[in-house]
Amino acid sequence: MTRPPFRADVVGSFLRPARLKAARETLLGPQTPDRHLGPHDNAALRAIEDDCVRDVIRMQERVGLQAATDGEFRRRSWWLDLIMGWDGFSADRAGATEMVWRNPQGETKASSRLWVTGPIRWRQSATVRAFQFLKANCKAVPKVTLPAPLILHMFGGGDKGILEGDYKDIGAFWADVVAAYRAEVDALIAAGASYIQFDDTSIAFLCDPLHRDTVRRWGSEPDVLLRTYAAKMNEVLAHIPAHVTVTFHQCRGNREGHWMAEGGYDPVADVLFNAINVHGHFLEYDTARAGTFAPLRLLPKGKTVVLGIMSSKSPELESAASLKQRIDQASKFAPLDQLAISPQCGFSSSIVGNPLSEQAQEAKLTRLVEVARSVWGAP
Repeated sequence: MTRPPFRADVVGSFLRPARLKAARETLLGPQTPDRHLGPHDNAALRAIEDDCVRDVIRMQERVGLQAATDGEFRRRSWWLDLIMGWDGFSADRAGATEMVWRNPQGETKASSRLWVTGPIRWRQSATVRAFQFLKANCKAVPKVTLPAPLILHMFGGGDKGILEGDYKDIGAFWADVVAAYRAEVDALIAAGASYIQFDDTSIAFLCDPLHRDTVRRWGSEPDVLLRTYAAKMNEVLAHIPAHVTVTFHQCRGNREGHWMAEGGYDPVADVLFNAINVHGHFLEYDTARAGTFAPLRLLPKGKTVVLGIMSSKSPELESAASLKQRIDQASKFAPLDQLAISPQCGFSSSIVGNPLSEQAQEAKLTRLVEVARSVWGAP
């Protein structure tokens, strides 16, 4: 494929090396939920980050990937680092939300709740500076990830929760969110970004009956909210030039082996594929929690779906045969030429990371490229 997404691709984050985690602890102090999000000015830590980013770029290029990220190594959180760098937000993990993390043992832990404490205003983020370093040190196509704007609404408690904060008009909230995201995207494109991915859980949450009931308790109809989310994404994307590839990633939560939602894409697929103006979709498909491939029948011509059929939550290496079987199953609903493969999510959505080793992580990426070459002739 001449432009992203590629036949074998990655979502974004990678396991933080032990020396990077130790350096953050030593140079910034103890890691607590409300500390050390966003940019820092510690030169010693930045030098270690630089070395680790160079290493993770080389790893991605070594296994044969055509696009590479910086592993999100300069972030503590896949989403809060960006948001907390702007004006207007605070966050806590004190159980002030109905959303919780779940694991296979049935254990739960509280999710972050976002609070709108003032007018939302964009500020120069660390994401642009991080991208500039990635681009300068990357032979592969440099890929940058951003949390989707929809997350600000979903993790802010919907209309009900947002209106408990600084805004008394939901339209004003969305206008400021869209303006902030447009400023961020403009800055990235000015820095040379040509492959931008928005990471989202909000639409995937609307696949889960439990979350749909939560949305109703907030006073919204899930299918109406879905259309609102599509419209707001399109407002952010409307001015992006044609040479920039934009992809949209959906998962049901991914934190240290935990997840937050279940349910197939059936309730959202038509709007997701046909009403949101992106070039491709990264879709979680590593467990039965994501349902069947049947919704792929709604994929329009000209779009690519990257099947997240490899787990970033488990150290077990999927066999080439099992991955090819999954691709074959998906191709019954969408043309093979419109499909690609990846892990279902990043390997380290938070600084702690998922329960596998860096060696297992690299083995999984090597297997992805191997299978892509076998199925499509190129990664």
